[in-house]
Amino acid sequence: MKLHHRELGEGQPFVILHGLFGYSDNWQTLGKKLAEYYRVILVDQRNHGHSAWSDDFSYDLMAADLKELFDDLQLKNAILMGHSMGGKTALVFADKFADLLDKLIIVDMGLKQYPMHHEEILKGIKSIDTKSDISRNDAETSLSKFVDSAGVKQFLLKNLYWNENKRLAWRMNTESLENNMSEILREVIPTTEIFTPTLFIRGAQSNYILDEDWEEIENHFPDSQLVTIENAGHWVHAEAPKEFLETVLDFCLR
Repeated sequence: MKLHHRELGEGQPFVILHGLFGYSDNWQTLGKKLAEYYRVILVDQRNHGHSAWSDDFSYDLMAADLKELFDDLQLKNAILMGHSMGGKTALVFADKFADLLDKLIIVDMGLKQYPMHHEEILKGIKSIDTKSDISRNDAETSLSKFVDSAGVKQFLLKNLYWNENKRLAWRMNTESLENNMSEILREVIPTTEIFTPTLFIRGAQSNYILDEDWEEIENHFPDSQLVTIENAGHWVHAEAPKEFLETVLDFCLR
């Protein structure tokens, strides 16, 4: 699948993959700062943003989509960074195509399988009747019945746009994402040791990478390190942008 992407800056390729329910625009502010040093490529994964929709959805397929983009753009010696679901895509890509990577950054995502924890978000998304003439305020009111966090609500509502029928529509394929949630949450274990220098970043207030997870991660990524950013949760790059950028650049520029 041809993935929608946008480019900023020039130099060594720095590819960024968003997480579940996100898209490339979520990373534009950080991308502009990284573009002072790199050729930044912000990617929409399948079923997200401006990329195509498909009922077929797996990390193997998303890694293959990314490989097609690498081929089309003739990318090599790249830095690949993925957040959350994008982190697992990056892990599978590194397992298959490590020769294309210089460094790997995984943001608040481990190797293990995660329990289902998106029930209320999915209920909130489905409560928004995009077949009717509703306003953004109507959409936010519906979502608020299921999602308390103002930050999460704004993150989700960013996916709504006005279509050609002058109705709100989702930029993400909500039906496919819900149907494939077990695949999204599954464990991703590399088939061999990956010696690409790898940085794992976690938010101190997030439980996606626990202390007890690190031994297994390190076994599969011998040249890896873990950095914890205080005062941040799962969306660590949005909650602590200054510390996050400093951590990324310290790893990449050394």
